[in-house]
Amino acid sequence: MARMGSGAAGARRRRGGALALSGMGLTLWAVASAAAQDGRVSSDQVSGDQVSGGQVSDDRAADDAIAATRALEEIVITAQRRQQSLQDVGLAIEAFSGEALAEYDVEKSWDIADLTPGVHVSGNLAGQNTQFTIRGVTQNDFNDIVESPNAVYLDEGYIAIAQAQTFATFDIDRVEILKGPQGTLFGRNATGGLVRYISRKPSLDGPAGYLNTTYGVYDAPVVADGIELEGAVNLPLADTVAVRGAFTYSLQDPYMENLYPLGAVGDPPGPGAGADLGDDDTLAGRFTLLIEPRADLRILLAANAERSRLNTGPFQSKPTIAVFEDVNGVPELVNTIDVAPGETRTSIAPDGGDFGTDLDNDGLFAAQGDPDDFFGRFGPGGDFFGFVDPDGEDFQFSSDFAFEDSNSTDTWGINLDVAWDLTDAITLTWISDFKDYAKLLFIDVDAAPVNQSANYAGVDAQSISQELRLSGGTDRFEWVTGLYYLNIDNRSQNGLKFPVNSVVPGAPFDLGSEADLETNSYSAFGQVAYDATDRLTLVGGVRVIQEEKDYRFFQAIFPTEDSRIIHQGDPQIIGPVFDANGAPVTFQDSLSDTHWAANLRAEYRLTPDVLLFASAKRGVKAGSFNAQLAGGLPIPDLREVIPYDAEILYAYEAGAKTSFWQGRGRFNANVFFYDYNDYQAFLFTGVSGIVTNEDATYKGADIKLDLSPAPGWDVSVSTALLDAKIKDVPLRIGGPISRDVEPTYAPEYQVSAMTRYQWQLFGGTASAMADLSWSDGFYYNLRNFDADQFDDYVMVNFRLAWASPDGHWEAAFKVRNLTDERAGVQGFNLAGLCGCNEIAFRPPRWFGLSVDYAY
Repeated sequence: MARMGSGAAGARRRRGGALALSGMGLTLWAVASAAAQDGRVSSDQVSGDQVSGGQVSDDRAADDAIAATRALEEIVITAQRRQQSLQDVGLAIEAFSGEALAEYDVEKSWDIADLTPGVHVSGNLAGQNTQFTIRGVTQNDFNDIVESPNAVYLDEGYIAIAQAQTFATFDIDRVEILKGPQGTLFGRNATGGLVRYISRKPSLDGPAGYLNTTYGVYDAPVVADGIELEGAVNLPLADTVAVRGAFTYSLQDPYMENLYPLGAVGDPPGPGAGADLGDDDTLAGRFTLLIEPRADLRILLAANAERSRLNTGPFQSKPTIAVFEDVNGVPELVNTIDVAPGETRTSIAPDGGDFGTDLDNDGLFAAQGDPDDFFGRFGPGGDFFGFVDPDGEDFQFSSDFAFEDSNSTDTWGINLDVAWDLTDAITLTWISDFKDYAKLLFIDVDAAPVNQSANYAGVDAQSISQELRLSGGTDRFEWVTGLYYLNIDNRSQNGLKFPVNSVVPGAPFDLGSEADLETNSYSAFGQVAYDATDRLTLVGGVRVIQEEKDYRFFQAIFPTEDSRIIHQGDPQIIGPVFDANGAPVTFQDSLSDTHWAANLRAEYRLTPDVLLFASAKRGVKAGSFNAQLAGGLPIPDLREVIPYDAEILYAYEAGAKTSFWQGRGRFNANVFFYDYNDYQAFLFTGVSGIVTNEDATYKGADIKLDLSPAPGWDVSVSTALLDAKIKDVPLRIGGPISRDVEPTYAPEYQVSAMTRYQWQLFGGTASAMADLSWSDGFYYNLRNFDADQFDDYVMVNFRLAWASPDGHWEAAFKVRNLTDERAGVQGFNLAGLCGCNEIAFRPPRWFGLSVDYAY
């Protein structure tokens, strides 16, 4: 019985001989014409992780089998903890080979969202931290004690910190994206889905390696060029021992030109303020040791590390205005809209007048609170201080709190993977994983030239997981069972920094929150697949989870002397809760809950080319605790609001996977319905947010078509449809108005398309590829206010390449964002604090030239 991932050991990067393309869930292997002329594909060109989809006959006539491409051969996936063909699994799965990721120019983990309709990104800090949204399931809380409902794995190691889902991708064998609940076989919080990156493993076959060098420049208002290096070396040290080392390095100049002190209000927050933004300085490496002392035993030990040094998060500002209505005699915030060119009110009162501001960040606007805060906008059409971005959504701006190398992330980890074949049919697997996370990131709260405040997010966390898994099978049964343990020790620091020279009275100081959360999770799981007939397979699985959490949280004022260092000196605690004498105290609590997840699935092979499937699943994500920032809208019964409950998802899905046109075409489709109980929705109000439990319903469909219509041609089109509603979401906690809303970062429609042509040129192989991704508009605030929505966008990328006849060299010219589209990434509504929203966009058009050598 094949061990999971064992075929990956022989995989290596080859761009000339075998160029893998994966479009919307399949791998299109493009084989160089030199091999095609022989009418064969060498074993070096198709790795051990590749298998026939069962629909392409091996004895097809030579002039029809391989002309310039061989289409519709698939990556072997391990989504069910065993090796299977993509088309033989009754799940909604997308898979991309490492070669495909390189050709699509995937550099960061979240870049695959453009290739996968139904997958989007959310997060915070202008894209420096992102996390996945799958079929509209997301939780964009910016505090790092929160785990994502979409689990991300690197090999067999769970990434426990939601914001650590942003990382450099390099030397990757494949990535698997599973839509829908996956909590039965994967140990953590996979109610929305799962993204799993599988790195290349050492090979005993012989030395191999590659080096890729890329130079590129942004079409930006400043000179913004950069270099990218990626390489790997595989070395057998003995008949049973091999090592593989890989690295990536990116050094990119900023593409956003800072015009500060244009429009400045107040003195700068420190030396170096006003730096350009949008840079990258990332170095990452991985070292893997393979030991196979016997034919039935494989030991993999991997160590990885990544560090990034970045300028302040690249947000921009757009003027917005809050709109109030009278509700039972009380003014209530009901909308935020973009500011009209001549607007001078700071907010719109129920009677149409000016309702004032919330400059002192106490949740009360001036008409309700301090009349000294009541003033009109200093400049018509601008933010509270009259600032208007000089070029709108383009990349010139003016921001005071913008520093070079102010932001940092550091992650490292060790993973041990031992697989022992106890018999020909039973394998014992032991996974041990440790990860360490540290970060400190800043953004300018108003993203403008007003020295008011900055937001910071820091984390110091470690995770340890252990999994013991036993798997096996017979002629009609495939089964897996195991035990899983996870410990997460997480300390987060979030807050508002009122820096040196801030216009806020009492500055400088930090208004901060510190949260310590320790999680211990224990679970037992099992799944069985039974071939009831030659055509019908029944699958069932369950996981039982015991969740233990201990929590400590306080809000405080910290003295500060440096705008780039947080929580200096002794804290003065101000909350979040109070004792019997009214004194502020630290909040402490714990929880101990038992949860379960399950799945039932039927797969029916209607014909050799058609697989039908239907499933019912129960997903669960454990409850936890909020760590809201001080300030913002007041919250009644805070002790009751800080804890929140587990979310339960009942998911129903049906679909078909088909092959046609003698294996040159493939059409897959599915429909799904989600019934959520206590969906963990992140509600951002004022300058802070909390997770609240609400019910929700989702329904949608995934459709994809892949073709190899003629020799040398590959075409792929995929779309996702989503109709999602979260029910009765309050506009503020304890408020009188609730609405049904759309989830954040969840477009209703998404489309991806790719076309590629390969031909012989100068004795080698040339290829041209264009890919397109279109997204409908989406909200970045759960309240769905008018100003909190990004427009739809179309992203187009292009690549033209030539590979040498021996397959060792390749040169490529690449363009990202060919049409220079302004695609929204993340946003925050701060209409009451600065009369503005923070918004961030993907980078502008980029031109690059790369040279790749492989041996």
